[in-house]
Amino acid sequence: MNVQNYKALIYCRVSSKSQETDGHGLDSQEERCRQFAAAQGADVVAVFPDTMSGGGDFMKRPGMVAMLSVIDANPNERFMVIFDDLKRASRDTRAFLDLRDAFRQRNTRVECLNFKFEDTPEGEFVETVIAAQGALERKQNGRQVAQKMHVRVSLGYWCHVPPAGYVYETFPEHGRMLVPKEQVASIVREALEGFASGRFASQIEVRRFLEQSPEFPHSPMGNVPNTRVAKMLSQPLYTGHIVSEVYGVSWLKAKHEPLISLETYQKIQDRLKGRAHAPKRANIGDHFALRGVVVCACCKAPMRSSFSRARNGTRHPYYLCQTKSCEAYGKSTRRDDLEEQVGQIIKQLQPTKGMGDLASRMFHHIWAAKAQRAGQSTLIIKRQIAQVEKSISDTVDKFVATENAIIAKRLEEKVGALELEKVTLQEKLAQKAEPEGSIAEKLEPALTFLSNPCKLWDTGQIELRRLVLKLAFLAPIEYCRKQGARTAQISFPFKALGGDLALESGDGGRPWNRTRRASPRGSYSPLPHLA
Repeated sequence: MNVQNYKALIYCRVSSKSQETDGHGLDSQEERCRQFAAAQGADVVAVFPDTMSGGGDFMKRPGMVAMLSVIDANPNERFMVIFDDLKRASRDTRAFLDLRDAFRQRNTRVECLNFKFEDTPEGEFVETVIAAQGALERKQNGRQVAQKMHVRVSLGYWCHVPPAGYVYETFPEHGRMLVPKEQVASIVREALEGFASGRFASQIEVRRFLEQSPEFPHSPMGNVPNTRVAKMLSQPLYTGHIVSEVYGVSWLKAKHEPLISLETYQKIQDRLKGRAHAPKRANIGDHFALRGVVVCACCKAPMRSSFSRARNGTRHPYYLCQTKSCEAYGKSTRRDDLEEQVGQIIKQLQPTKGMGDLASRMFHHIWAAKAQRAGQSTLIIKRQIAQVEKSISDTVDKFVATENAIIAKRLEEKVGALELEKVTLQEKLAQKAEPEGSIAEKLEPALTFLSNPCKLWDTGQIELRRLVLKLAFLAPIEYCRKQGARTAQISFPFKALGGDLALESGDGGRPWNRTRRASPRGSYSPLPHLA
């Protein structure tokens, strides 16, 4: 065979990235093909690797497309394509025949290290048989993989790409299974729980939170796509359960550790199905802790926030009222001044001496009472689980008996809903178990906050300041330009602990100042100016 006038093109392929490093990877294929070309006296001008199968269509493989493009761009050259094995060309019968036709149309010679091509009817028959054998092996391998994955999923192990916050690790007793990946898992948990609790008002705010977390994996563009956020919010795997129509499992208890509870997941789904919230303005609300909390004392409308720019380019933050009919319209207040006044109000929420011990005794009494009722709740939940299991059994019997496709679909959906209700009840039952740790460990964070809420406020962090406002006040804080910030209605814990403002409260927790001046509107009384 005289191939000295041919330019050799080597094509190597593996069907997955992991196969690049084993004994039959791309490097070993290329080396064998180079040795073959050298033995024939042909010069290798290019190597085209592929790390994907292409799903039977060779035009979906970047390496193959690039090689054919090179041949088309040089119609006057004589090329010889070298394969390590006939199966590297294609493991699909029709695709293999189409590829052979593509080479014939380009007058390209094809050589294979373990097969001799012949332009005879017998040669074409052998090629077809070998290609068909490769297609059979591919389909058999696919069936075996699908069967193994089905078994793994039915045992509670996820087999596909792990969602954000999880990675695969191998254990002797489990094999490959999902485990939380810190710090990403903590970020995902905070994002999901924040959306469920209303800390994040929309999916846009969840996306901003993830983008501001450097540990969370971003896209090549440096952002987090909205579609990825939507998938995270509706992913049952984060609850420690598997839901898959492909494998026919509905809320199957998985082996991996959950990041959130089923109750949190259901809150997320309820919010996703409810009325959408308007996203906050970018680069504005993130700098103003009182945005949406403080209102104008004249018109009761929420005060807006903005930046003004000085002549030297410095930006100054302000709060202002933008209700045109209001007498305070357009009059701004420095952000730091207003937030300092609110900080002074929060300082007055510190409980009086001895109230911390009283609160601790109250919590211990409540803890004991709830522990007594927990046993009764456990029996009720067990009866509810038994009723749900009976409903599932009855629904499955109806599903098997019906021949109507529409009714069968509805019964299948009902079974899925009952399965979700069952696992939710099982989670509630597990929560009724005796909690780990002592009551002192459980109460310490709450008592620390109640004893000194100003400590969190003084950190200056926007999220922590908003948390303090949400926990400490039941109503918006009114601001008057002449009298300053007015004390809002404080929450029950601070009323019960008897802080300075609570002691001054004369009617349902609405504080009055020491001079007992009447409020012109009768709702909130102004404190002395705190600026």
